[in-house]
Amino acid sequence: MEPIKPTPVCDVRCELGEGPIWLAESSAIAWVDISQRRIHVWDPIRETHKSIATGKMVGAIAPIGQYSLVAGLADEFASVNLHSGSIRTLVPIDDPAPTNRMNDGKCDSRGRFWAGTMSMTGTIGAGALYRLDPELIVTRVLDDVTISNGLGWSPDDRAIYYIDSPTQRIDAFDFDAETGRLSNRRTIVTVDEADGMPDGMTVDIEGYLWVAFWGGGCVRRFSPKGELSMTVKLPVTQVTSCTFGGDDLGDLYITTAAYRLPASDISSQPQAGKLFACRPGVAGLPPRAFAG
Repeated sequence: MEPIKPTPVCDVRCELGEGPIWLAESSAIAWVDISQRRIHVWDPIRETHKSIATGKMVGAIAPIGQYSLVAGLADEFASVNLHSGSIRTLVPIDDPAPTNRMNDGKCDSRGRFWAGTMSMTGTIGAGALYRLDPELIVTRVLDDVTISNGLGWSPDDRAIYYIDSPTQRIDAFDFDAETGRLSNRRTIVTVDEADGMPDGMTVDIEGYLWVAFWGGGCVRRFSPKGELSMTVKLPVTQVTSCTFGGDDLGDLYITTAAYRLPASDISSQPQAGKLFACRPGVAGLPPRAFAG
């Protein structure tokens, strides 16, 4: 089998690219540059790019219809107008640690937006995972989180997968789609530190997890039981997240970072921070929008 070789899809180079999401209604891919406080949108058909300044660190986004996004900004949930670039606070986050910021997130099948926080000072267990309901009610779902990262749901909606990166684990919970409640936490993958740190993820139509590895230079595909089935290698070390897109949801988009790379690494990784894409031979699940 020929190795899959992701290639850059545009000239944008992020410092800390993250959180890619396919915008089905406009056939575009959107992602964030957390530290540069920007949202990027790339139309692969027209080959056009748009960038929106958020004013605050932005950890995650999801669509609201065709022309807006919900965003997890540093200390709030907000809506972003894709035409004007205007930003409106939806609800502030009552996070107990003032040095925390929002990180990764995405929507479930009922249109709830899930996003978590992390400490910018490296404090262990200072973060949390939050759920924003369409009625703009915020619920703290998990405490004692260090770097809240990858999220994904099984195709049957009965399980949610979650990554708190420094634990070096991929965990699963039983998921009640009607209430949004989690139960029965268990670990399905434990990662050796030499293989990198698990970061963002997505789930494909077969129920397999695609996990980006920070410091590992790759995306790995795992079965729901935690068995490794495929590795997609990239020409950069800091691989941050991934999602499926395209009209057939067969394109795997992968975000990367150049964040704090030593000068020697930057010279050997000229594509660090770029958005990559490849065709791995399997499709993803349809993207989900915020219902608020």
